[in-house]
Amino acid sequence: MVLSEDELIKIRRHLHEIPELALHETETHSYLLDVIKSFKQDYLEIREDAKLPTALFVLVKGTDPQRTVGYRTDIDALPVEEQTGLPYASKHPGKMHACGHDIHMTVALGVLNYFSEHQPKDNVLFFFQPAEENDYGGKRAYEDGLFSGKWRPDEFYGLHDNPDLPAGAIGCRMGTLFAGTTEVNIDLVGKGGHAAYPQDANDTVVAAAALIMQVQTIISRSIDPIQSGVVTLGKISGGEIRNVIAGHTRIEGTIRGLTQTMIEQIDDRLRDVCEGIARSYNMDVNLELNQGGYFPVENNPELTKFFIDYMKGAEGVNFIETAPAMTGEDFGYLLSKFPGTMFWLGVEDDAQLHSANLTPNEDAIKRGIDAITGFMEARMNK
Repeated sequence: MVLSEDELIKIRRHLHEIPELALHETETHSYLLDVIKSFKQDYLEIREDAKLPTALFVLVKGTDPQRTVGYRTDIDALPVEEQTGLPYASKHPGKMHACGHDIHMTVALGVLNYFSEHQPKDNVLFFFQPAEENDYGGKRAYEDGLFSGKWRPDEFYGLHDNPDLPAGAIGCRMGTLFAGTTEVNIDLVGKGGHAAYPQDANDTVVAAAALIMQVQTIISRSIDPIQSGVVTLGKISGGEIRNVIAGHTRIEGTIRGLTQTMIEQIDDRLRDVCEGIARSYNMDVNLELNQGGYFPVENNPELTKFFIDYMKGAEGVNFIETAPAMTGEDFGYLLSKFPGTMFWLGVEDDAQLHSANLTPNEDAIKRGIDAITGFMEARMNK
């Protein structure tokens, strides 16, 4: 039986009540499994794996499969104390679906429910992925070999909700949708000493100041101005007291870039700057770069053109071409391994993603499901 809009909203609200952090989505996993098992099972195959225990895979067997179409949804939440005051607000203190993954999961369940009742032509693989916000669950699944044999998609699709778009609107673009991100940690190790005798010390605060200023030239002087990249050094800590020269200073920040090539170029220039500061100030400058699975979300040209053309012409779909965003999404890693497309689903809200007040418009759920199922059927008949 196909879920009604009221039933879908009820599912979404229950998911909203039980947010869990990366790799600890046990209650969410159990609830998703119960909902999926309530669907018609004639051509569904459900898979769990101890390597990534909170993940769920569901394969819908096609009538005449020429390919396996993958659909991914993320299931984790954020360490945010909810402030919406809703009757179905988070029951887990300090945790909230402040990025709208409850909407993501509900749409995925709706699409899966549709294909459980209307057997698709191609195989459809649903991946309910843990650890998008932290610990890059998509990369973990890939490296653990979970996409192999019949569980390997030929192409992959996924959405992210967007409070700036009208409820139910579909947003997408050719090229990069989301930037890739890299965590930056820099430790400067010199020699502490008395503030009155700088000649006997090696001041890491002064060196850190020079490093920070030089880093600002990476984007302005090493990156094509037509392209987009960001280096933000958001935290610095050094020293213990005003009259002691700091022998250690730590800087933490992030890199954002619209292509993996650009991120690697920024990485290389940052290494050069750190090596130069180490030589200039005669101290150790230790740079740690951690990208994990947060690659740029680079949409496949052919598949994305078909997706956009379909959405532009589909009855009842409000398609909006969007600009690239500097936010990160670990679906980018999977798109570096499988061709595919990520797109926005409008949820029309004054609050932004990751806000304690995020209240997505639930009218988006059914509209999103209808748009996605229509696209998938058109793709299978191509």
